[in-house]
Amino acid sequence: MAKRDYYELLGVAKNASGDEIKKAFRKLAMQHHPDRNPGDKSAEQKFKDVNEAYDVLKDDQKRAAYDRFGHAAFEGGRGPGGNPGDFGFAQGFADIFDEMFGDFMGGRGRRGEAASPRGDDVRYNLEITLDDAFKGRQTTIRVPTLTPCEVCNGSGAAPGSKPVTCPTCYGNGRVRAQQGFFTIERACPNCHGAGRVIDNPCRSCSGQGRVRKEKTLSVSIPAGVEDGTRIRLAGEGEAGVRGGAAGDLYIFLGVKPHRFFVRDGANINCKVPIPMTIAALGGALDVPTIDGTSARLNVPAGTQSGNNVRLRGKGMTILRSPSRGDMVIEMVVETPQHLNKRQQELLREFEKEGDKNRTSPASEGFFSRVKEFLGGEN
Repeated sequence: MAKRDYYELLGVAKNASGDEIKKAFRKLAMQHHPDRNPGDKSAEQKFKDVNEAYDVLKDDQKRAAYDRFGHAAFEGGRGPGGNPGDFGFAQGFADIFDEMFGDFMGGRGRRGEAASPRGDDVRYNLEITLDDAFKGRQTTIRVPTLTPCEVCNGSGAAPGSKPVTCPTCYGNGRVRAQQGFFTIERACPNCHGAGRVIDNPCRSCSGQGRVRKEKTLSVSIPAGVEDGTRIRLAGEGEAGVRGGAAGDLYIFLGVKPHRFFVRDGANINCKVPIPMTIAALGGALDVPTIDGTSARLNVPAGTQSGNNVRLRGKGMTILRSPSRGDMVIEMVVETPQHLNKRQQELLREFEKEGDKNRTSPASEGFFSRVKEFLGGEN
C-alpha cells in the first residue's frame, strides 16, 4: 500500500515552517496516542504514521531529501532515522517527550543519559558584490560568539577539579514524578538537566564552560551564488554549555546593486543608450560584460527604444556548472539635446524631405487612429 504524503499526514503545507510542523505534530501525537485510544488499531497506526512523518520533516537534511525524492529517499527497509522498525510506541513516546519538553529540560541522549545543552546557531549577514557572485571569492569574517573556555577546557570546573555526578538524578539529568495515570518527566532541578554539578566553578567562565569572543573564519563563496543564498558552517556557532556540542553558523549572502547590470537568475540585463544617428543608420558599439571584458554590439538600422539583443554565454556563472547565462541588452535610443543652429536646420530639412509614413510609421499610425477615434465621437 502506497504511503501517504508526510505533509498531508501532518496537515501542513509544503512550505510550512519548522514551528508549524512541530505544532501540528504535537496536536496529532497527543490526539492519537495509544494511552488515549486503548484498543484502537487505527489510532495506533495513525500515531506511528505521524511520528514517522515528523521524524523526517523536523530535520532539514531529511526534509530536503524527501522533497526531492519522496519516500524513495528512505527505501531499503529502514526508517528515516536509519533504524529498521524505528517507529514503535516506546520510541514514539520518547520522541514526544523530547520534542514537547526538551526545550527546557536541558537535552539528553535517546537512552536517558544526560547531555550538556547544545549551543545556539548563529546568523551572519555578509554583503558581496555582483562581481564576487560571478567569480566566487575567498574571504575572512569575524564573528562575535561564545567559544569554549580555554582555562577549564569547556568543562566549567576550576582547574584541578571536575564536575561530579548529580546526586539528585544520578547523572540522568531528569527526574520523574507520578501524577495520576501519567508519569511526568522533567529536568532535574539540581543540575538543570546536565546530569553533573560543579562544586568549584571556573572563575573565567563562571562555570558555563564558554566565554564570549570574536572568532575569525575563512569562508569560500562559490561562483554563481544568488542574493539570499545561505551557507552553513557546521559546528561554528555558539559553543554548548559545559562541553555541549556547538551550534552551526549560517551565513546569509546579500548581493549589492551593480552600476551597469541587473541580475535575472542566470542572465544579466543591461540598458545601453544608443545615439539617434547610430539607431537610424546602424552601426556597432562596444559594451561592458560582467567578466570585465567588452563585447561588440551590432545595432541594426532603424533600431527603436526597447529593442533587445541577446549575447549568448555572456551572463552569470551558473552555480556548480561550467555554463553561463546570457546577457540581454535593452537599447534605449537617445534623443539629441542642446542642438546648435546648423543641426536644427538639418533636422528640419530631414523632416521636409522624409515620408513620415516610411520614416515614422508607428507615430503616424498612432495619430491617424487618434483622429479616427476623435472623429467618431463628434
